[in-house]
Amino acid sequence: MDDAGGAISVAEGPKHGEKLTASDKAVTYISNIEPSELQRCVFPESLVTVSEDGRDLGRFDVAVEFARRLEQPCVLLHAQSHGANDGSPCGTTVTAYITVDLEVLEEDHYEYVKLAGHSVEKKCHMVQHEGQMLIDKVTTVGEEVTKESASYPMSVLRGLVTEGSSLLLMRLIALRREVPEHMAFVSFDQHMRIIHTTFSELGLKQLEVGSEVLEVFGVQRIVHSVESSPSTWQCYFLDDGHLASRIQVGSPITMKLLQLPSTIEKGFEKIQLVWEEDMQMCSNFMDRKEELKADHASYLRQHPEIRALISDFLQLLLLRKPDDVLLFAKEYFLPFASCRPPEQT
Repeated sequence: MDDAGGAISVAEGPKHGEKLTASDKAVTYISNIEPSELQRCVFPESLVTVSEDGRDLGRFDVAVEFARRLEQPCVLLHAQSHGANDGSPCGTTVTAYITVDLEVLEEDHYEYVKLAGHSVEKKCHMVQHEGQMLIDKVTTVGEEVTKESASYPMSVLRGLVTEGSSLLLMRLIALRREVPEHMAFVSFDQHMRIIHTTFSELGLKQLEVGSEVLEVFGVQRIVHSVESSPSTWQCYFLDDGHLASRIQVGSPITMKLLQLPSTIEKGFEKIQLVWEEDMQMCSNFMDRKEELKADHASYLRQHPEIRALISDFLQLLLLRKPDDVLLFAKEYFLPFASCRPPEQT
């Protein structure tokens, strides 16, 4: 047990001598990505989440842009879904820094669901450090907290695809409109063990988007599992790489595009982050707010003359009630300028 009362476990690699690796085709596929292809993947998109009977349940937003992490050029991907499942608010946030050949530098993956009487949260952070991929996961169910950690040498993670990089990879696949056979990548399961993720082609079909019927290209992603049945996602894309439909096989929920990108992205509309409904973002905001308050209070304690100076100024201001407040403030604080130490030359 840790000091906070939560259980801690450390994940290990595959058991019984099993060593899962990405296929040569998968490694070759991502190593041959051209900068011009990646440039076409840099755009935001937004889908709505609907039930089988057509009820609006929430949104799914993805934004991809070029960025830098520790001065290294990379791609920043931010994906966020929020809504309700059987009346329970739920959501997922993924933020990933990815190199131009789809190597994950750092990624945060957060999930939550608010149930009656308690909530469930899963936070996973992975980062490259000194040739290792370090992974920390915290699961909170009500008051019970479980912490897990794992690390793998990057040499065994060739062809790694995470939640974040898989979204970018499928955009690239959609633009190429071709999925090589026997293309297996490595990924992590819920317990941070290495598993396989495979992609296959679903072909072309007609899909209604807004008032138009368009031809879309389908990609199937299967996330395999050590202990349970695999999870299968089917996504259909427009010819420019925009996601038109996304569904997890067996789920009654569908994510779909309601308007063509030319309408949505006119003037480059920014994704509205509903941070109040995202428990991680809200928690980060509150933590930062309290951190700033503590820092400001500490500074004021170290410099009590600040309170006296401001108090004297406000008292004189309210006593004189000048029409030009800025001029009054300038004349009030001007004598203090002569108190500054001379600048070093």
